[in-house]
Amino acid sequence: MKYYLIAGEASGDLHGSNLMKSLLIEDPKAEFRFWGGDLMQAVGGTLVKHYKERSFMGFIEILLNLRKILGFIKHCKKDIEAYQPDVLILIDNSGFNLPIAKWAKQHGFTTHYYISPQIWASREGRIKTIKAYVDYMYVVLPFVKDFYDKYDYPVHFVGHPLIDAINNHEQITPEEFKTKHQLDDRPIIAILPGSRKQEIKKMLETMLTIVDDFPAYQFVIGGAPSQEASFYAPFIKKKGVHLVMNETYDLLSLSNAALVTSGTATLETALFKVPQVVCYKGSYISYQIAKRIINLDYISLVNLIMDKPVVTELIQNDFNAERLKEELTKIVDDYQRAVMFLDYYDLEKRLGGRGANDKAAQLIVDAHR
Repeated sequence: MKYYLIAGEASGDLHGSNLMKSLLIEDPKAEFRFWGGDLMQAVGGTLVKHYKERSFMGFIEILLNLRKILGFIKHCKKDIEAYQPDVLILIDNSGFNLPIAKWAKQHGFTTHYYISPQIWASREGRIKTIKAYVDYMYVVLPFVKDFYDKYDYPVHFVGHPLIDAINNHEQITPEEFKTKHQLDDRPIIAILPGSRKQEIKKMLETMLTIVDDFPAYQFVIGGAPSQEASFYAPFIKKKGVHLVMNETYDLLSLSNAALVTSGTATLETALFKVPQVVCYKGSYISYQIAKRIINLDYISLVNLIMDKPVVTELIQNDFNAERLKEELTKIVDDYQRAVMFLDYYDLEKRLGGRGANDKAAQLIVDAHR
């Protein structure tokens, strides 16, 4: 069958690529055309647009680039119509994918949505759009299935694909990693400042203010695949700060603690059993808008899944050098680490174990047999 997949960021590229591998097992003659990234391209098929070209974040930036975004959506619709896929798979990225889902349903295409939009966090009214235009929904968080059950919309909980991605990762030895990146023998504190330029700019400078307060550790920035190494250079002004590009899993596997920008990386860090402080700061206007439309007690996936404050969240004005130093000091302490480890193990159990991509691929293919 012919498959058309649409992913909008680095995590979507990761999950899309692994889903494609599983689809090839279920359907060895599968043909792929997609909006995604390097990982999906490595599996095979035709890349239409790279996610780097449309990486916009925050209400203000989206408004400023609205014409460009609408142009991408228009191009995508024409491309789908020309390709005539048997299966259309939308991966997260609701701002782009929900308009595509509506159009696709109206034009006779069957829609599969892998990794639900976060309508459980804000703008629940979008459930009407999903019920009307998405034929099959596959969710990766247990509480999201409970959310959809409230609206009598049947979904498939397949488990979280990060578990497979992490378990399948071929880990480098500590000696190889340290030699490759000219690191010494001090424990590592990972810094994961996000994936988009404006996000990294807001986060990284503050994260690095506390380096001198922890001389017994070395700080290593995990560079995002969506950026070039040169982008990070202006931020690295202190000794003991290193940059590692596109090796986040190797970095986390060797880290003693981490400062992490809220997003998928918080869950990845937890699954690697690394104690963390979750950080986030947006523009004043974006933050004020978000406060009014987001109805959650937490912002990190770790706390949301566990429904309690497993990791500290430093948001907006709380994200400052004083609080960072205070909270990082706590998680390098043995007692605090032990408590967090126990919660991390419970977290992994709640995510449903391995096989998310295989389960989703089987359900997708079976729907068209």
